[in-house]
Amino acid sequence: MKRKTILITGATDGIGMVAAKELAKQGHKVIIHGRNETKARKVVNEIKTFTGNNEVDYILADLFSFESIKKMSEDFHQRYEHLDVLINNAGAVLDNERSVTKDGIEKTMALNVMAPLLLTHLLLDSLKRSNSARVINMSSASHRASGKPNLGDLNLEGAYSAQKRYGLSKLYVIWNTRHLARLLQEQGVKNVTLNVSHPGAVATNFGQDSDKGFLVNLIYKIALPFMASPEKGASTNVFLATSPTVTGITGKYFGNSKEIKPYDRYYSLKNEQAVWDYCMNVINPYLSK
Repeated sequence: MKRKTILITGATDGIGMVAAKELAKQGHKVIIHGRNETKARKVVNEIKTFTGNNEVDYILADLFSFESIKKMSEDFHQRYEHLDVLINNAGAVLDNERSVTKDGIEKTMALNVMAPLLLTHLLLDSLKRSNSARVINMSSASHRASGKPNLGDLNLEGAYSAQKRYGLSKLYVIWNTRHLARLLQEQGVKNVTLNVSHPGAVATNFGQDSDKGFLVNLIYKIALPFMASPEKGASTNVFLATSPTVTGITGKYFGNSKEIKPYDRYYSLKNEQAVWDYCMNVINPYLSK
C-alpha cells in the first residue's frame, strides 16, 4: 500500500480523531487540524502511541475565520510538498440564536460550507501534485429534512432553527461538491476527485453543547446511547480515503462505505449554480495570491 499524506479537519475529537487513528495505524502520514494547540499536540501524541506511527502532525486554524483558513493553507504549503487526501470533517450544529462570523457570514454556513470550499481551493495546487488525490466533504442525512432552500437568503437571515440551518448547510455541501467535481473534470484535472461522506448518527459530543431549543436538545441527549460508534461513523471516510474501488469516482454521495443517492427534490443545475456563485463570491477575496 502506498503511503498517503492526509489532512483531516476537526480531528482533535469525535469522528475526525477516530479516522486519524485508523489512517495512521495503516501507515499513512496524517496531519490533524485543531483550534487549540495544547489539545492538538496531546491528540498527536496519543495517536503516535496508539499506532506506533511517528508520521503524525498537527496544524492550527479557526475555521470560522477566512483569514485563519488562508494562514493554515500557507502553513501547509511551507511544510508539505503535496496532499493526497483532504477530509473536510469539521462541522457543527450551532445554537438556535443566529450568529455571524467577523466576516459577516452566518456561522453554520461559514463552518460547514464556506470553510471546506475555501480550504479545498487553497490546497488545490498541493492536491494536483498527487498522483491520485481525494477530497472528502462531510454531509449528513439532515440534508433530507432541510426543506425547500431560499436561494435568495443564502446567509440564512430568516427565521431558521439551528437544525434547519444545519440541514441546509449540508445540502449545499453536496451541491458544491458536485459542482467542483464537474468543474475539475471539464478543466481536464483527472487526478483530483471529490466525494461526499455521510457518517450516520454517531455517539460523539457532536451537537451536545449547542442550544438548539429545549425539545431538540432533549432529543439529542436521549438518542445518544442508541447511536453508532465513532468507529462506525469514521469508516466511510477511511474507505473513501484509501479504497482502490473509488479511484476515479467523483461527485458522488457515500454512506456505510457505499454510494447512495442523496435527497434531490430541490436539486437542479440552476440551483446548484446559484449556491456555487454565492459561495465563490464570498470566498473570492481570500483566493488571490
